[in-house]
Amino acid sequence: MSQFNIEEEIEGIAGGEFERQPVPKSSWKGWKSFLGMYAGEHAAGTEFMIGPLFLTAGVSAFDLIVGLLIGNLLAVVSWRFLTAEIAVKNRLTLYYHLEKICGKNLVTTYNLANGILFCFLAGAMITVSATAVGVPFDMEMPKLTDTMPSSINWVIIVILIGAVISIIAARGYDTVSKAANWMSPVIVSAFIACGIVALNQLEVRSFDDFWAIWGEGSEPFPGQVKFTFWHVVIWSWFCNAAMHIGMSDLSVFRFAKSPSAGWTTAAGMYVGHYMAWIAAALLYAVYLKSPEAQVFLSNGEAPPVAPGPLANNAIGIFGIIAVVLAGWTTANPTIYRAGLAFQAIIPKVSTFWITIIAGSIATLAGIFPAFAMKLLGFVALYGFILAPFGAVIVFEHFFAKKVGIIPFYAEEKKINFNTSVLLAWIISFGIFYYISEQFDVFLSFVTLPAWLSCGILYLVFSKILQK
Repeated sequence: MSQFNIEEEIEGIAGGEFERQPVPKSSWKGWKSFLGMYAGEHAAGTEFMIGPLFLTAGVSAFDLIVGLLIGNLLAVVSWRFLTAEIAVKNRLTLYYHLEKICGKNLVTTYNLANGILFCFLAGAMITVSATAVGVPFDMEMPKLTDTMPSSINWVIIVILIGAVISIIAARGYDTVSKAANWMSPVIVSAFIACGIVALNQLEVRSFDDFWAIWGEGSEPFPGQVKFTFWHVVIWSWFCNAAMHIGMSDLSVFRFAKSPSAGWTTAAGMYVGHYMAWIAAALLYAVYLKSPEAQVFLSNGEAPPVAPGPLANNAIGIFGIIAVVLAGWTTANPTIYRAGLAFQAIIPKVSTFWITIIAGSIATLAGIFPAFAMKLLGFVALYGFILAPFGAVIVFEHFFAKKVGIIPFYAEEKKINFNTSVLLAWIISFGIFYYISEQFDVFLSFVTLPAWLSCGILYLVFSKILQK
């Protein structure tokens, strides 16, 4: 059988997404495909929420501008030298790769948690899009402290948006990538326009005026955590911990021709997690000067963060469209990843329908605004939970031969449960979550120690138990 026919057969078996096969050479993609996807995904719905939330956390100008510069660089390096490197070497999804190491029974629990957490994140982005669609209907927007939907109109709008996003994600990686390539230039242009208009509304005429928007920092709004320089650095590095050091983006970079495609994540970090975050924060700074916001502040309440009205106030209908598209470009690949996680649990169900299920869960989550309003804390939590599993993959990839352990142990020995992985994760998670709770340490600060601990303990337990 020719190589072409083999690859064609593999694609037929895997439903075109190669969930349980290495991606064949005929389906490898150039760096432009990843550039569009990362620029679209990270200059997107989360940015409209995170930028304002930094202001609610009372950051200073130096902490925000320099902290983001460093934190985003660390994230790009993590993607390039860990995620992309391993993805191109093996060309497997995260879920199939873990199954080979952990065994099917253990990885099923991980896949379920991973898929659900991704659905919640996608749900937050559906919430963001809904705040824009609701503007023409003069709909009441959720407040920072809201957990329940405010009206039946809100529920209907969220369901309609979720249905569209789910269908796009269910059509597979190519559709997700094409959608991102088409939408990302529009969204980036909107962020730039929002930033320029907001600067004009704030009467910024010099760098000193710009610096003074944040100044030396302030007290956080009620119910928000105070962010320092190190909060900004570490949080911006690990807000995508599940994707890079947690290895979730193995599922994306397995399509790359070479590991250098990992550098394309810089488009997402410095366009989205730098320029877009600052632009979105400026929109909120404008709103904070309004009489409506002053009423909230005088009552000791945090003014609401609703991206739709904020963007509409700056650039009108273009802002509303941009917020809707921004929610889509984050939710699309996130639901796609969630679908792959669920696919690993029930592989006999088609990728299309399993992704529709993931989209339905995300839509249900989007009805409840708490996931979006508490996004800083939620993102820190899901990175902390999932990242240590990525350490198992990283430490095995780079150190298995040096330590003398068998790689892909579960597959090699035909076992369904690798005790070494479970012990490493439970001990690492337990110790550092306890430290976070007991000593009131911001969760992102203990993500790297937990990751390193899990990787080292995995090697130690494997060395002992594999004998």
